Amino acid sequence: MRRALRYPGMCSLLVLLAAGGGTARAAVTAAEERIVAAVDALQARFPRDLEQAVAIDSATENLAGVRQLAELFAGQLRELGFDARFVALPASTGRAGHLVAEHRGTKGKRILLIGHLDTVYPGGNFRLEGDVAHGAGTGDMKGGDVVILHALRALRDAGELAEARIIVVMTGDEEAPGHPLEVVRRELNDAAKRSDVALAFESAVGMTGTVARRGSISWLLEVRGETGHSSGIFSEEVGSGSVYEMARILTGFHTELRALDGVTCNPALVAGGADGDLTRTGGKVAGKTNIIPERTLARGDLRVTSPGQLAEAQRRMQAIVVRHNLPHTSATLTFDEGYPPMPPTPANYALLGELDQVSRDLGFGAITAFDPRARGAGDIAFVSPPLPGLDGLGLGGKGEHTRNESTDLGTAPGLVKRAAVLIHRLAQENVP
Repeated sequence: MRRALRYPGMCSLLVLLAAGGGTARAAVTAAEERIVAAVDALQARFPRDLEQAVAIDSATENLAGVRQLAELFAGQLRELGFDARFVALPASTGRAGHLVAEHRGTKGKRILLIGHLDTVYPGGNFRLEGDVAHGAGTGDMKGGDVVILHALRALRDAGELAEARIIVVMTGDEEAPGHPLEVVRRELNDAAKRSDVALAFESAVGMTGTVARRGSISWLLEVRGETGHSSGIFSEEVGSGSVYEMARILTGFHTELRALDGVTCNPALVAGGADGDLTRTGGKVAGKTNIIPERTLARGDLRVTSPGQLAEAQRRMQAIVVRHNLPHTSATLTFDEGYPPMPPTPANYALLGELDQVSRDLGFGAITAFDPRARGAGDIAFVSPPLPGLDGLGLGGKGEHTRNESTDLGTAPGLVKRAAVLIHRLAQENVP
């Protein structure tokens, strides 16, 4: 069971949502009925479009594959009247680039739709078993990208896209962003400056929407010790070696950081021996069982709910690193650039209220806020705030960030309808 969240100053908004959201609507409009019918007419195409996307290997490090997927989606967006282009990143970032597409209407709020092209594991492994689709990115988040495209296609087919002002940004490095972040998120930030509201299509979790997300920052821990014949370990001359010191520090992280509500610290990769090296995706070690390990490395991530919590977690980690080092060992901890947290602002809750109203009007039931402590970092955090933002609108999945990723295509029509009607209503609203 997920824990309910309480945020200061949000009680009245939560009561409003529980009562049915903001502006009451008796039923969907004639235009919205046309949108729903257009989604139904497109339903058989969804599995084919998802299969075509998953067939392209667009793991973050496959720069050609990321660009190939961007061109596939760009062609589909151009058919809908978007000006679509691939924005390549500098080679120094080690990343391919992003798809940016803009529909220049004249009315309503300017809407930013956010997806990403890259996957954790290589693609090309799509298979369908009934309504369950398997393969890299089926849930995270090629499924969400296809939800965006089908929602826009339904709006076009229903005659409700022509005047809409919409920007689509699908980043090519969400799973492992390049550096510096100022460069690799420039296109997304520029699009946000030309937008009034942001909707992101990471995986939906049941009947929820995401008004807040944790931030994420990566870290590298390096431990040094004396080396020599293994028979000398624990001696006053040699000490305990680097692996034991690494174990002490990681145990300290495990013990102390769990006391901070919403914080997780994951030592994802560890390498130790007479010598070793460790990159973001793997490493190597050298040595023998009869050699005391001189160097041990660990890479991981730290996830937090607020900037203040990040500062506290980093302070505790640094204190653990230098506290009571084992004999003849030393350690250094460094942090990389990371994703900011997305706070649960009143504007985000108001946007959740609009999604809740759409869902009720379509007969799908109420939408509640998802607990950000169970959600990772996401691109929407770069733009919300200042924009009102809502995430979790895409195709939900199982086994995300594993080799056994899958999604239930039976949920796709409802998700596309919700997204399309929400976009339509936002496109009808006047800018304050």
